[in-house]
Amino acid sequence: MAPELRPLCTMDATLAEPLVVGEGPGGLRSIYEVLQATIEGERLRGSIKGRAAADWVTVAGGVATLDVRATLETHDGALVFVQYRGRTRIGGDGTIYVAPLFETADERYAWLNALQAIGTGRLEGTNLHYDWFEVV
Repeated sequence: MAPELRPLCTMDATLAEPLVVGEGPGGLRSIYEVLQATIEGERLRGSIKGRAAADWVTVAGGVATLDVRATLETHDGALVFVQYRGRTRIGGDGTIYVAPLFETADERYAWLNALQAIGTGRLEGTNLHYDWFEVV
């Protein structure tokens, strides 16, 4: 049985210039702090809350692996933790593939706790755009 996808939201973010840690045992590591981000969807709307949002990227073997963590505040005041991992091929078409997971204690958004999302994105300069979908 093939999964179906339902549009969840778009995310638009502005990233700081990367902090390049350098080559380590896992590959070339850089950290992209998220300066601002907005989420827009029919059931989920909001923006980044606080300053503890970043993308820890490791490049090895021609593949960039992402590890992103952020806190969202919905348009109606709920706090939602989002974490996703993903990959993009260096020298490929630039598409980033991710799998977001959400956590919240707010009952209005409890449905997010059981949701698996997937998404595609593209980075242009310091502007990042994602389309996220709910797997149903």
